[in-house]
Amino acid sequence: MRRFQCPKCENEVHFDNRQCVVCTTQFGYLPSADKMLALSGGNDETYPCENRNVIGCNWLCEGVTNLNQCLSCRHTTKLPDLSVSENLRQFTLLERAKRQLFYSIMKFRLPLYRSTESAEGYLHFELLGDEIDSEGEIERVMTGHKQGRITINIAEADDATREKIRKAHGEPYRTLIGHFRHEIAHFYWDKLVAGKQSIDEFRAIFGDERADYSDALKVYYKKSAPHGWSKSFVSAYATAHPWEDFAETWAHYFHMISGLETAYAYGISPQPVKDSAPYMVLISDPFDVIDLRILVDHWVTLTVAMNEMNRSIGNFDYYPFVLSDSIFRKLKFVHDLIGAHTKN
Repeated sequence: MRRFQCPKCENEVHFDNRQCVVCTTQFGYLPSADKMLALSGGNDETYPCENRNVIGCNWLCEGVTNLNQCLSCRHTTKLPDLSVSENLRQFTLLERAKRQLFYSIMKFRLPLYRSTESAEGYLHFELLGDEIDSEGEIERVMTGHKQGRITINIAEADDATREKIRKAHGEPYRTLIGHFRHEIAHFYWDKLVAGKQSIDEFRAIFGDERADYSDALKVYYKKSAPHGWSKSFVSAYATAHPWEDFAETWAHYFHMISGLETAYAYGISPQPVKDSAPYMVLISDPFDVIDLRILVDHWVTLTVAMNEMNRSIGNFDYYPFVLSDSIFRKLKFVHDLIGAHTKN
């Protein structure tokens, strides 16, 4: 995430802020301009999202939209019962994470296809909670993707629930933004890989996705990941099936680029210990870097420093991963795939 300023007094403000703490100016984020604009700026072409006072959405709308919702909010087509206070809290947290997702999508210039349709094949989100049926049984909502529809169980917004699942699955970390980045990968796999020229390269790197998905998941949940999985996969879950390997790698790539953008924005550039090692030069915009090796070298150097920072205050490692050559090859596939479809 890059740094933002109040449009009036230029005080630093954060991505989710709606008001400056110094001059009290009300403002909003305009995705097409990638900046904060004052609400009282006299611009009739932009206006606040209707969810501003509902869930604290600080994004602005522009042009004509039937929903009076911002680019991110109008992709949500089903939501929980907001008269329930806990549902409203969870929905607020989920939409906050989704705005981060859309920020990256816009920065990568990935195609959004049609943005207001909920028909099959078009990107839309359903943020739903478990329900009790007429017989008193719990009807579980499964997080996942199907033909453009991304479903997220709102329980993931509960820290205790998410931490319980994280430990049960042996995951280094489990976050809301991670869920969104993972699930959006399935959407873009359908759009950018399935049936395209890149499918053969995909299979050579990730494996054959035609292997039965349901059977693969059953085997994974029964036996878990194979010994030594971390040498070739970014997560244990990535071992379940080539689709999940791609989605986990895609999410990891988004994590890396977002982290690098934040580091560069704040001038964080740890340097090698050896005097003979090349000096790390800050890159203004990691979203536009063509050479993945440059990004990975910067990322590894940064994460070593961040791990040491966390250890110094008694926290777990910030980045408990090792990027092997095999993982680099998978990241490069994602990197090249995005570049090929956004720079035309």
